[in-house]
Amino acid sequence: MESHSTEILLRWIVVIPLLGAMVNGLLNRRLPKQAAGLLACAAVGISFAMSVIVFLRLTGMPAAERMVTDTVATWIGFGKFQVDLAFAMDSLGAVMALVVTGVGFLIHIYSLGYMAHDAGFQRFFSYLNLFIFAMMTLVLGENLLMLFIGWEGVGLCSYLLIAFWFNDEANAAAGKKAFIVNRIGDFGFLIGMFLIGVTVLPHLHEGEGLFSFQVLQHHVGILAPVATAICLLLFVGATGKSAQIPLYIWLPDAMAGPTPVSALIHAATMVTAGVYMIARMNFLFVLSPTAMGVVAAVGVATAIFASSIALVQNDIKKVLAYSTVSQLGYMMLACGVGAFGVAIFHVMTHAFFKALLFLGSGSVIHAMSDEQDMRVMGGLKTKLPITYWTFLAGTLAIAGVFPLAGFFSKDEILWKTFSGELGGVLPWAIGFLAAGMTAFYMMRLVVMTFYGKNRASAEVQSHIHESPATMTGVLIVLAVLSIVGGWIGWPHFMGGGAWFENWLEPVFAGAHGAGAAAVAGGHGAGHVGHDTTIEWILAGASLAWGILGLSLGYFVYTRKVSIAESFRRLGGGFPHKVLLNKYYVDEGYEAVFIRPGFKLSKSILWKIVDAGLIDGLMVNGSALVVAVLGSVLRIFQNGMVRFYAWSFTIGVAVFVLYLSFSG
Repeated sequence: MESHSTEILLRWIVVIPLLGAMVNGLLNRRLPKQAAGLLACAAVGISFAMSVIVFLRLTGMPAAERMVTDTVATWIGFGKFQVDLAFAMDSLGAVMALVVTGVGFLIHIYSLGYMAHDAGFQRFFSYLNLFIFAMMTLVLGENLLMLFIGWEGVGLCSYLLIAFWFNDEANAAAGKKAFIVNRIGDFGFLIGMFLIGVTVLPHLHEGEGLFSFQVLQHHVGILAPVATAICLLLFVGATGKSAQIPLYIWLPDAMAGPTPVSALIHAATMVTAGVYMIARMNFLFVLSPTAMGVVAAVGVATAIFASSIALVQNDIKKVLAYSTVSQLGYMMLACGVGAFGVAIFHVMTHAFFKALLFLGSGSVIHAMSDEQDMRVMGGLKTKLPITYWTFLAGTLAIAGVFPLAGFFSKDEILWKTFSGELGGVLPWAIGFLAAGMTAFYMMRLVVMTFYGKNRASAEVQSHIHESPATMTGVLIVLAVLSIVGGWIGWPHFMGGGAWFENWLEPVFAGAHGAGAAAVAGGHGAGHVGHDTTIEWILAGASLAWGILGLSLGYFVYTRKVSIAESFRRLGGGFPHKVLLNKYYVDEGYEAVFIRPGFKLSKSILWKIVDAGLIDGLMVNGSALVVAVLGSVLRIFQNGMVRFYAWSFTIGVAVFVLYLSFSG
């Protein structure tokens, strides 16, 4: 039985970043920059330290009992409808908490240098702390409603941080786009929650929380008939938050915000919320092979789609943005084939190397006087040595080079896809192709940024210098994590203990149905020699494919740029133009949804409903009725005593006549 002192830490893990946000938000510029930055960093650092303490407590508990809960109060309670304000940490929650607070802490430190000269310094750190609070509410919420509160909270914080430089119209528009697109997904999430509520509520016993994950798992049989509908609705929310087709469009534009925002929200934490939610609800998703198939199909389609766009982008952060969308597709593919633990493994490794890559790009942008176009970069290898070597480590990790972190998690996803009951050769082949494209476009980014001659103006070149220690120190830490972070998942077939898989097994052991074999199988002792042989072959092919992609990218953009030029001219330049303009998806949405919606709003909702019905009939109409009645009544209230006497006399006469005739 866990100690009460350990339990109560859960609420403070969540609340302390909120307190930091409140102090910085309320005092704002009255608080010196140094104090504001240290306060924000300390808030997240304390939250991380507490997460470590609870994690260590979990390691000493039997696997079947590995959970710490903290019920603060009953939030909603009438009849059978009960929802607690409660937090819980199990094996899955521990991983997410350590990633969010740990990587979040590093990004806070990095921001001390990156945002040092920004006028909104205190406001920025207030928003960062608020985001950590919302994300930890999402991760540690004991029930689905608590998760949803955090879910909406990170959506709000995303808007605030993307549009942080709101005086720039593009930034403000990007913030609004992220907020609105996520609301579309969240509508589906809400409907899914309502369906869960009306299905489960009649079967609850006294004291059972309606949306508690443990209660839902206990009553999962009741949800079986509507599992497909619920899972698809929840997945709509996940496509918004985790940037999957068709709601991925907000994430590339979100790069308009400060680079630490890109690293924190759109690489390491917020965008993985949809993956986490599906993993948390694994016991429900495995009841519906249809829903699992949709998740896998959307995931692998997103992975290859975004990778193809990243091949030709010239904005350094846009390349990384589409890379993030692609990697999220891998995570969804893993969830769809029932490999929930592997999806979370990739969430963790991706947090390391993608945060590193985004922060590395921030170091480059900082050195290049806020320039983001790779076509005017180059030659930064010698001028930014720490940034270069750490960025290269992140590139090798995301390309899946052994023994860096990305190799283990990406190889696991491809293997589970190939061998799992819900996978197959086709999704594996698509994922395999996307992996090679990832290696190619990441090396293209490295070469265009760090090799050759610098193509910027003389004035910009004169200011190029390595970033301060607060930034480069974080890059080094993340580079180390990108190298060794995957070793805790070293698979059985390579002689490892698959510790990460074993750690998460209690959370996913209850998953049954079509996905159970994929979830529980892993690289465990149950694999026969033939399976291990195939696994070695696929792992070797994956490694060779990644190295080939890196080598091809290096060769083309250092020695044979003419090959890239030939592709640009291929088919009259049409394929390149399509990719450069992101398949014109934004333009299609503009034509199909936004412009018709605007016309509908202007011609009907505004002119007829708002101005005509509400303002004209209800507001102005009621005012007109009151005015007319007032005008009529003023005739009788004219202040003339003789008029009042005659009115009284006539009234009495009418009353007497009425009594006479009625009698």
